[in-house]
Amino acid sequence: MQKALTRLRVNTLSIPTDTDIVTVFRHYAPFPWSMLLDSANSQHADARFDIIVANPIHSVTCQDEITVIRDHLNNSTKAVDDDPIKVLEDLYADFISGEQLVDEKFAELPFKAGLLGYFGYDLCRRFEKFEQAPKGSYSSPDMAVGLYSWSIIKDNQSGQFYLCYLDGVDNPPPMEAELLSILDESEDVHSFKLETDWHSNMKQQDYFNKVAKIHDYLVAGDCYQVNLAQRFSAQFSGSPWQAYLRLRQSNKAPFSAFIQLTESTYMSISPERFVSVKERIVESKPIKGTRPRSDNAIIDSALKDELLNSEKDKAENLMIADLLRNDMSKSCEPGSINVPALFYIESFAAVHHLVTTIRGKLNPVASPLSLLRNAFPGGSITGAPKIRAMQIIDELEPDKRNIYCGSIGYIGIDGNMDTNICIRTLLCENNNVYCWAGGGIVVDSNAESEYQESLDKVSKILPVLSMPDD
Repeated sequence: MQKALTRLRVNTLSIPTDTDIVTVFRHYAPFPWSMLLDSANSQHADARFDIIVANPIHSVTCQDEITVIRDHLNNSTKAVDDDPIKVLEDLYADFISGEQLVDEKFAELPFKAGLLGYFGYDLCRRFEKFEQAPKGSYSSPDMAVGLYSWSIIKDNQSGQFYLCYLDGVDNPPPMEAELLSILDESEDVHSFKLETDWHSNMKQQDYFNKVAKIHDYLVAGDCYQVNLAQRFSAQFSGSPWQAYLRLRQSNKAPFSAFIQLTESTYMSISPERFVSVKERIVESKPIKGTRPRSDNAIIDSALKDELLNSEKDKAENLMIADLLRNDMSKSCEPGSINVPALFYIESFAAVHHLVTTIRGKLNPVASPLSLLRNAFPGGSITGAPKIRAMQIIDELEPDKRNIYCGSIGYIGIDGNMDTNICIRTLLCENNNVYCWAGGGIVVDSNAESEYQESLDKVSKILPVLSMPDD
């Protein structure tokens, strides 16, 4: 492993401040292991930065019991059956050599180099044992994370673009002249088109029956809440990148992402943070509680007030906040967990959400990756108690979740981390596109209302991709 022995460099770029990040990333979009963490021009408080990476030094993928480490510089691979998080910990530790100093004026930049990629929901099978046999698999891996020596960042507050890179690593970044020339490249002409209608893996009555089964488990005391999701699928032709551009425009979600692998593409327009670490301060923002948006301002405001005053939704939110407090406590200093904001509304293109903020301080012996593992997958998309809820999910849902309810994010060389919850997230592989929607079922849930809520959550996704190109 080549260590990063020299200084981290940060260059300001003369890209015009009104340039959208997608104008730069479209050049990289077709190439495997190109990734965009995108705030999608959202006005959300967490939408300050956009991040582009490409051409990793190493990558780690995991599928079922096999983890594959690839050296991209030497084009060699090694397959192991080790814990994939431990593999990433070792790769990260080998790559980072001492403190990478950077000018104080660039300290706010979120990801300069390090690990970036996704952790699919089904990765949980490597951490917990389930009696249920794994269901039909996807060709896409359960985890795909690259080790990147450079990044391009846009600060949406100032409009300034930056190029960050580790000097001395045999993986040179693009220079400013190359990046400026990208701005003049023509747009991808390969449109995106659905070749079939969307189909769910559950008929409406099937969904109702599964809610009834969950109700039986709840009454029996197995758990307090179970997240039930249905999967929508269709066949498509054309460019997933063009599909992503439609989705980001319609949703403007602050934790959006586009990930291109060799044979698959991921598109996330997520509104939800999973866990972040900044200067060892840990934060999570679980979402639990949803109402649809309305074009009528009076009705829209009434729906928001209804959510804010719903005892049922607040009880669900509190339940998951407590679960996250417990998960975070495994990696945080004793007594440091606190809840600075309980039950507030965040509004997005399709829905209003009820959100809570939880914070703590990372234990000196813990790492961001160990925090991620201890809290994975996010409690807001499993239920409580988490393990029993996941067992019931495994029993009732017809297909594996893959990326859905997993996480996309980064662990930088400075030890900072940020990750999303992969809701409103799509997978494209083998000319099939998959999209999921779900919600938490509690003992007083109404099956019809829960079913409609799941449709509300994809109301700015399925119809948007069903529309023909202009």
